[in-house]
Amino acid sequence: MGDSQTGTDVAEQPANPDSGIETKSAVDAGSGSPARRRRRPDKGLLAACFVIAGGLALIAWGMTAAITGSDGIDRPDEIENLSPVENALQVFQQEQVLVDLEFGYEAVLIIDGIELPTERIGEFGGDLSPDNAGEQISTPPTAVFDPGNSIISFRPTDGAPIELFEEGRHEAQVIYWKADEGRDSALSYRWSFEVI
Repeated sequence: MGDSQTGTDVAEQPANPDSGIETKSAVDAGSGSPARRRRRPDKGLLAACFVIAGGLALIAWGMTAAITGSDGIDRPDEIENLSPVENALQVFQQEQVLVDLEFGYEAVLIIDGIELPTERIGEFGGDLSPDNAGEQISTPPTAVFDPGNSIISFRPTDGAPIELFEEGRHEAQVIYWKADEGRDSALSYRWSFEVI
């Protein structure tokens, strides 16, 4: 059979294209080559795709399993915040050490084995005479406890038991207790920080 328009022999198409009978296209019939086969996948390209997919899966897993912020710190619930944070690496020599406790707690600070004397806000022994009205009251060179907020803090200064933090690692400990139970029921928490 001839095709009057192109002048080449073309195999007839089956009535049902899904019948599974192979036919030759006009190009295949004219060249005499067998029908096109599927190309085998390139093994290198396939391996690269698996490596990229695996890498993306590892990145997604890493982002969901990562521990950031204070999630990895096993800090007691009674301690709401502290500064410098656990294992801080760049603390200044005059940095303030602060522990914010839940309301109703009292505390003392121990730094590098030295229990710091503690003054309560409102009980400073400064000169409050009318002659000194308008003068700023300086905080004592000790740890200062604010009972209204349950915060204890200490800043190294001249005349304090610790005048500055030497370069290196320092150990801090807070001993805290419920105000109505007394120090006999005290708990403690230790952490360290690095001074530059």
